[in-house]
Amino acid sequence: MTQQIYTSRQRVAILGSTGSIGVNTLEVMALHPEQFEVFALSASTQIDKLLAQCVQFKPTFAVMASEMHGRELAQKCANLGLSTQILSGSAAITEIAQHEQVDIVMAAIVGAAGLASCLAAARSGKRLLLANKEALVVGGDYFLQAVASGGAKLLPIDSEHSAVFQSLPNDADVWSTQIDKIILTASGGPFRRRDPATFAAITPEQACAHPNWVMGKKISVDSATMMNKALEIIEARYLFGVQPSQIEVVIHPQSVIHSMVQYRDHSVMAQLGTPDMKVPIAYGLSWPNRMTSGASALDFKTMADLSFESVQDHGHPERFPGLKLAWLVLEAAPGSTAVLNAANEIAVEAFLAKRIRFDQIHAVNLETLAALSPNPPQSLEDLLALDHQSRQCASDAVTRLSH
Repeated sequence: MTQQIYTSRQRVAILGSTGSIGVNTLEVMALHPEQFEVFALSASTQIDKLLAQCVQFKPTFAVMASEMHGRELAQKCANLGLSTQILSGSAAITEIAQHEQVDIVMAAIVGAAGLASCLAAARSGKRLLLANKEALVVGGDYFLQAVASGGAKLLPIDSEHSAVFQSLPNDADVWSTQIDKIILTASGGPFRRRDPATFAAITPEQACAHPNWVMGKKISVDSATMMNKALEIIEARYLFGVQPSQIEVVIHPQSVIHSMVQYRDHSVMAQLGTPDMKVPIAYGLSWPNRMTSGASALDFKTMADLSFESVQDHGHPERFPGLKLAWLVLEAAPGSTAVLNAANEIAVEAFLAKRIRFDQIHAVNLETLAALSPNPPQSLEDLLALDHQSRQCASDAVTRLSH
């Protein structure tokens, strides 16, 4: 990869600025006003939170997902005398992602809803900070082709993938000859010691109470089922060009080692840090340099032992049954990763709404995968159609399970 050192302020568009990744990105940028300028922000429904961000950072554009929310935000901005231009709708989000004045795009819109804007940023040659797993999980090779054709710089923001990226040489051309395997660490979530026989009684509140990280509800549930790790396996396969068999997962409850790379000589390189998303965000913004992130430093003098467990420990292979689906869909027909992602979104949504049990999330995913045999997607329209079809199929499974 060609290293580029920036000498002027970089204009940043944050897609999903009111979520945890977006908020952390703004906090990191606020530490470096001489290096970064907030050019555009977008949000789904949190009008007042986006308004407060507009007051503080004064972006050129702010986008709400719906026209109704956009009108309300525009009125509130006008009342405060803000000059920020308010847009609305998915086309407007795509517009700011590819805007000619934008240098860096933080892609933090959750789910397949963020796919179109990620593709737009990729084709426009942006530095694309990818916090949206679905661009790779749903888009796969099609998304990577957009990155290549646009000459974009793709930098992972997930803590695990950032850790792998930080543990690799800057020259991506040598990765394939040097990597033996990638080892993704997982916290194990809140239920790594809980008897799977009791999983039917797990509540959404319990599933969202992550022991290490403060995250949104959907990703918290994914951490509890370890579906987040399944999606990260898929993402790692595309990000780093390795075979599925070269990716392993190990439980590391302390979340200090964020992931590792084992090389051909069996040396292992790891990235360590406090469980704070500001670290990978700061690295993505400043790469190939380093800058202060605002995260706390590790204190090795007071740190407890670092421990590791197999995902099959404690004699309960059924504790995380969704994990094996990652390797299954990577070996299946192209598009199968998109089916799994859509099914899981519907299943988690149904669990959070208390329509299905925690242990039925996996059942919805399995049933949807078994029902669909996708054709290889050739366009964004193909991907969105497959996503829609998968969601409908998963919704039907939810309906059957909830009666």
